[in-house]
Amino acid sequence: MADKNFPNPHEIEAIPGTEGWERMYPYHYVFSTKDKEREAYENNTFWFNDALHYPEPLYPFDIIWDEAWFLALSQFNTRIFSVPPVYGVDHRIINGNVYISPVPVTDPEEVQKRIPMFMERAGYYYENWDDLHNQWENKMKGIISEIENLEIASLPDMEDISVVKNGLGTSSGYELLKNYDKLIDLGIRCWQYHFEFLNLGYASYVTFVDFCTKAFPDIPLQKVTQMVAGIDVILYRPDDELRKLAKLAIELGIDSQIGGDTKDIDDVISELQGSENGKKWVAAWDEAKYPWFNISTGTGWYHQDVSWNDNLNIPLSSVRIYIGKLNEGKSIDRPLEQIKIERKKLIVEYRGLLKTDEDRQTFDQLHGTAELVFPYVENHMFYVEHWFHSVFWNKMRAVAAIMADNNFLEGQEDIWYMSRSEIKEALWDLVTAWASGTKGYGPLHWPEEIQWRKGVYQKFKENIPIPAVGKPPETIAEPFTIVLWGITNESMSAWAKLKEIGDPDKVNEMEGFAGSPGVAEGIARVCRSVEDIGELKEGEILVAPTTSPSWAPVFQKIKAVVTDVGGIMCHAAIVCREYGMPAVVGTGQGTTIIKSGMKIKVNGDTGKIHIER
Repeated sequence: MADKNFPNPHEIEAIPGTEGWERMYPYHYVFSTKDKEREAYENNTFWFNDALHYPEPLYPFDIIWDEAWFLALSQFNTRIFSVPPVYGVDHRIINGNVYISPVPVTDPEEVQKRIPMFMERAGYYYENWDDLHNQWENKMKGIISEIENLEIASLPDMEDISVVKNGLGTSSGYELLKNYDKLIDLGIRCWQYHFEFLNLGYASYVTFVDFCTKAFPDIPLQKVTQMVAGIDVILYRPDDELRKLAKLAIELGIDSQIGGDTKDIDDVISELQGSENGKKWVAAWDEAKYPWFNISTGTGWYHQDVSWNDNLNIPLSSVRIYIGKLNEGKSIDRPLEQIKIERKKLIVEYRGLLKTDEDRQTFDQLHGTAELVFPYVENHMFYVEHWFHSVFWNKMRAVAAIMADNNFLEGQEDIWYMSRSEIKEALWDLVTAWASGTKGYGPLHWPEEIQWRKGVYQKFKENIPIPAVGKPPETIAEPFTIVLWGITNESMSAWAKLKEIGDPDKVNEMEGFAGSPGVAEGIARVCRSVEDIGELKEGEILVAPTTSPSWAPVFQKIKAVVTDVGGIMCHAAIVCREYGMPAVVGTGQGTTIIKSGMKIKVNGDTGKIHIER
């Protein structure tokens, strides 16, 4: 059997030229030998690179969302719902890459003690799901409204006389500090809401999977997931809006005016305003923007993942793809009815294999709950990672503009090389200098420090992160690790085989999770960002660290999807099933071993990928 050992986390040396990188990130994220108990814990724990959420190293500021879910997921598992087999998820960082490790409940007696609490607390949510979910949506819309209306104002040379005549008693400097604090608080609170339902959604899904794998020992996990496919969710709504706009353009006879890829959105709108039908299309375009164009071009976890509203040429290019397909006489709709037929067929087939009324009743109950919670598992991403984050990043850019105007930064985008606490400290420096009519120290400190950090971060990006560190457990049984991240004993063995081969150019076959059924053969296109997506050609196979909802239009061009990370419930697997697209997820090193231009065969039924050399 292949050696599944991974490096000791304390023996990984810094990349030359990055020594001292640890000061860029929260101190408690660093592996340490200062305490023998902590060192032993870290050595004997299995930490895997969370490339599902972070396909690139994290900027010092962008780690805010990792901090947010470190707290939120863990608290709901451990302290609120008492999920029986697992506590929270522990986090560390190496060379800018986040490594995580779910914390299992190892004592069988403790598992049993936690079950009644979970049944009572989670049961209340399952029983009142619709009402509580409506309440959740209202909370999310409320917090989004708060951040949209939050003002980040620059500092005036002299306060307006109204400050005096209204007896305001505070200054613009105080307001800047207060509103920055509120901005950060809204971000953390948003992620508190993010996990209110999420773990329960996964838990119900995992429970259904567990029942099916025990009742039908030979059932592929993919078949279980297909029983909860074809359920409409709002995460697909932005893409649906683009399809409607493409159809409307053809219906109004103005599709040719939308033009080729070289025509900018402003030119297109200006030209369309010259006719009544053009004006109708522009009105529909404007109506679709809010809120549906608040969709990130990436995962939404990075500041550089701009939204469609930030660059309207991105959704326009997708509309053009759809118009082209329609003009070729092809359907651009998701094969929803076909997926529903297959879902019903599988449900009837496997339910019919059960021997007792009790088993059939359990199957119906668990499947019904999985269907009930499934929309939330996808929908929460639109509200949080896309809509909220799109607004959040731009509010932070308003903070950056003030800092740049006062020479604390050489450019607005430099703010991402600072942590949220460092920004708060710098704002105090800035505001007190403004208040006292003196010069702050920040212009002497931050531009130089950020220049060094830029060099460090560039080296991080050029480095290929280690898939995992520490000691793999004998058996990986923690359910979320398996279904979301795709970390299993089998995937560890597959990664180890690749490690034994050593030279990526000698790898002819890879394995991953059978994420979505079907077989496809074609030319690979490795895409790590939305910029790379533009290079995809008709009939190619997308190979990516992970996928983003905003990439949906390219599913009209590609044959299949391969990802580095993810299990049967990761976004790539779910979306590919909804589009009837073969997918193999969780390959570990797909984007490292497969190169653009290679001919590959993707088997979404078995999880195998063949590479022609």
